[in-house]
Amino acid sequence: MKKYILLYVTIISAFSFNTYAQQSKIASSDKNYYNYAYVDAIKTYERIAEKGYKSESMFKKLGNSFYFNSQFDKAAKWYGELFAMNSEAEPEYYYRYAQSLKSIGNIEKSTQMIDLFNQKSGNDTRSKLYQEDRNYLEEIKANSGRYIIQNSKINTPYSDYGTAFYLDKIVFTSARDTGNFTQRKHKWTGEYFTNLYQSDIDTDFNLNTPKKVKSKINTKFHESTPTFTKDGKTVYFTRNNYIHGRKGKDENKHTLVKIYRATLENNKWVNVTEVPFSSDNYSTAHPALSPDEKTLYFASDMPGTIGQSDIYKVSIDNSGNFGTPVNLGHGINTEGKETFPYVTDQNEIYFASDGHPGLGGLDLFLGKIDDKGISNIQNIGADVNSPKDDFAYIIDSKSRRGFFSSNKDGGLGSDDIYQFLETRSLDCSQELSGVLKDVATGEALPNTKLTLYDADFKTVSSTYSDQNGNYTFTVECNMTYVLRVEKEEYTTKEQSVSISKQNGKTNLPIFMEKADCVVTVGDDLGKCFGIKMIYFEVDKSTISTVAALDLEKILDVLNQYPKMQLDIRSHTDSRQTAQYNQNLSDKRARLTKEWLVKNGIASNRLIAKGYGENQLVNKCSDNVKCTEEEHQMNRRSEFIISVL
Repeated sequence: MKKYILLYVTIISAFSFNTYAQQSKIASSDKNYYNYAYVDAIKTYERIAEKGYKSESMFKKLGNSFYFNSQFDKAAKWYGELFAMNSEAEPEYYYRYAQSLKSIGNIEKSTQMIDLFNQKSGNDTRSKLYQEDRNYLEEIKANSGRYIIQNSKINTPYSDYGTAFYLDKIVFTSARDTGNFTQRKHKWTGEYFTNLYQSDIDTDFNLNTPKKVKSKINTKFHESTPTFTKDGKTVYFTRNNYIHGRKGKDENKHTLVKIYRATLENNKWVNVTEVPFSSDNYSTAHPALSPDEKTLYFASDMPGTIGQSDIYKVSIDNSGNFGTPVNLGHGINTEGKETFPYVTDQNEIYFASDGHPGLGGLDLFLGKIDDKGISNIQNIGADVNSPKDDFAYIIDSKSRRGFFSSNKDGGLGSDDIYQFLETRSLDCSQELSGVLKDVATGEALPNTKLTLYDADFKTVSSTYSDQNGNYTFTVECNMTYVLRVEKEEYTTKEQSVSISKQNGKTNLPIFMEKADCVVTVGDDLGKCFGIKMIYFEVDKSTISTVAALDLEKILDVLNQYPKMQLDIRSHTDSRQTAQYNQNLSDKRARLTKEWLVKNGIASNRLIAKGYGENQLVNKCSDNVKCTEEEHQMNRRSEFIISVL
């Protein structure tokens, strides 16, 4: 088959056309309830940022908060800070920044950002597919072992390929006709030109001796890859650009291929005409009808093609007239070759490609057809696919029997037809689930709204968490989604999640921050901001950048409430000696207090003490085997409110 790949502009190319080519709920509640303090986390972040502190996470939170609240001028400001700090943010932030800029009239900058968004989403589809799917060999392995395959009995030492169901028969392509002395061979391959043959097929898909289709469909040039209407009265097929004894050529004097249609009258195929969207200057080939026969799928390198050949579709009305061909797009087509489509009554499309990750040459793939296009594309496995060219797959969806073609090792001819029984479906089922919790208290959040978006931020589904904070979505495999979570008194949160290509469940717990954190005497102020530990540089007394950002949050609240007093407590885990841990925690508590005092807080408002390993929150004392996560629970900093 590969020899055909090199010759797609020649006559032989035709019949191996695989070569062708909400808002954020930031409450503004009262600040002076008796004996309580309501800490607005977002306003604290904003004040910290205004003081010059920089954090990607903080800028994202600020930008998102204003974006969801339609305050695009402020959203643009903080997204601008994000990109000034890191020009390589996630693609979605390019999009939001562009939209925010557009809303405030900065069209030039908005256009620049949307162009960058398109670039970050991928230029060369093949490169993107391989980068996103570095474990594709493992996925191919997981999709293997699903077929019983045998070489069909109709193969010859010549090229045999491209089967189609036709009533109780199959029709296929073959170069077996050696004919007489005048029978023409193609000079590149030494094989005869191909014609259409048919073979009766029984319920077990056993094939009888093939016979050449006796009609005007077959000519002295190539014919191949037909598809038939269910009543058997109309056929679409591929042929060299040749009709009524005339051979057509493109501007380079090459004879390409076209799709033709014929009708059955008095048991003869007549009215052979080329379809109107064919041309002398590009090729159309390998037609496949949808189950309702209202759409014709085919391969072409017509203008607008993404790669060397793309898969297109065209509508057919009740009078047999055609609409305008539509490229199926980047969801299926790459800069490589996509060809030999076949569509089932289960909204599936099988096709051959060398652009999607495979084993070599053309591999066979399966995709799902929906209103948005083609999705969830999977390599169908190493039973069928090989390092050679594997193509022209058809399947009966009820019996799960079918045929495909290949030039893999072990065949009789240059291409051979294989028949198969699929023993296990490739359907992939995935469940996205998790639990919603308060980041500070760990309490479950019931009756919380969750909205699921696709990669283009179109709504897929929405639900509410149950009484235990649990949620569940049924999702498609091999897709990326964005989950938005909204609840009163909490900051709206979004999280991206990629779904596996294999059956199973994806767990995504979500931790929510309160927009207004209610605290009183005896509470830990640090929990308002999810502060678990104040970190110091290794073997130094210097507070780290992350720690300084956290302490700025505490400082901001202390400035809001000048009577508030804190008991600063530092804890360690049980590793190292008790004395070492006591000294370490004393030092960290003292340095934390010193930082706050240095930044304007009166010393008499703060008490600092280290507790070493004396107040463990779990079983992880000396000589008790614990995980790193369990030890981490004991390493903590607390800011206990003693006076409010």
